[in-house]
Amino acid sequence: MQVGTATLENSVEVPKKLKIELPYDPAIFLYVARNAKDCMVSYYHFQRMNQILPDPGTWEEYFETFISGKVAWGSWYDHVKGWWDIKDRYQVLFLFYEDIKRDPKREIQKVMQFMGKNLDETVLDKIVQETSFEKMKENPMTNRSTVPKSILDQSISPFMRKGTVGDWKNHFTVAQNERFDEIYRQKMEGTSINFFTEL
Repeated sequence: MQVGTATLENSVEVPKKLKIELPYDPAIFLYVARNAKDCMVSYYHFQRMNQILPDPGTWEEYFETFISGKVAWGSWYDHVKGWWDIKDRYQVLFLFYEDIKRDPKREIQKVMQFMGKNLDETVLDKIVQETSFEKMKENPMTNRSTVPKSILDQSISPFMRKGTVGDWKNHFTVAQNERFDEIYRQKMEGTSINFFTEL
């Protein structure tokens, strides 16, 4: 697989932890979490169009893969809970995708405050406009339209598909939704994190 100018061979072992030297200390992190149901749908369509990743199979097969945490990037539950657990010990601004969709200006203001920056209303409004899903979907720098079809086949699914909250309702059966809710309760037990699955 080609990454930037480096080539990764199949024989290369990837470390479980990667130490990154950052040009500033202490490091700050922005973490954006999306509800698990919409994440599953988004991941499914991304994996369908991504020619580097294994074929996700049918929706029913992928549903099982996702809830068992056997996707290429690991368990959604472990990832989100891990960042939630460290957000108060390190400089982590934990944001929710659903909040960004509901009130992007307020969430951008949170980022600016977290970074110790002040922006006037004109600049803030421009950021809100330029970072809207609709605007980014049209921008080749963010929609990945310049990536070769041999890597991201956007005739299967666009890289930036819908960007909505609640699209899971167009994919989950009633039985899948009930099963997912029970698994979610078990895996997220003991955490205070609260997601919205519709607006």
